[in-house]
Amino acid sequence: MPAYCIVYEHIDDPALFEIYRSQVMPTINAFGGKFLVRGGKFTTLEGEMPFERIAMLEFPSRQIAEDWYNSPEYQRILPYRLKSTRCQFIVVDGVD
Repeated sequence: MPAYCIVYEHIDDPALFEIYRSQVMPTINAFGGKFLVRGGKFTTLEGEMPFERIAMLEFPSRQIAEDWYNSPEYQRILPYRLKSTRCQFIVVDGVD
């Protein structure tokens, strides 16, 4: 069953975030992941949205998504995102 990483973020340091962004794709590709949404324009139809950016990634399974997140390759670049953004990052199961 596919799983989705959904990231809501506000970028505080664009230059530092660019270092992360420029290095993240090979780590995602190595685990069979792909971006479905990457910072496009959105409309909030209900509630409040305290973040300025949304990203959504698809992985073949929750386990693979978690393996990617915890991989040495991703952990090596993760500090760039953590230091440059405020965010919420979740993994949710898809449907078959």
